[in-house]
Amino acid sequence: MQQYNTIKAKYPGALLLFRVGDFYETFGEDAVKTSQILGIILTKRGTGPNGALELAGFPHHSLDNYLSKLVRAGQRVAICDQLEDPKTTKTIVKRGVTELVTPGVAYGDNILNQKSNNYIIVTLLLMIIIIHQ
Repeated sequence: MQQYNTIKAKYPGALLLFRVGDFYETFGEDAVKTSQILGIILTKRGTGPNGALELAGFPHHSLDNYLSKLVRAGQRVAICDQLEDPKTTKTIVKRGVTELVTPGVAYGDNILNQKSNNYIIVTLLLMIIIIHQ
């Protein structure tokens, strides 16, 4: 959880999808939001001085499907992946954010609605054309 908290502090306001083995996990307030938006089960683990910690996750191979739902719901999403093979280390696996996806900078076909206008892209293209003239 120390590693998670350190990375989460760098991305305030974003849901942190934290890769743990074959799953992306969310914790605390992120887990509550994620479970509500995606309609997945919210669980709790552990008991400590602050009570049980909320947890919600999904298989990593479902990322595209769930990511598009989170972004369409207006969420900023930081995707935190394992940066090394867990089999090659005897310590905690190194992790880092490999992508930050927001409704304003989403560019994947599975995130953008292909049947409606995506004005942010049109605006950016116009700005590029004007600058290069």
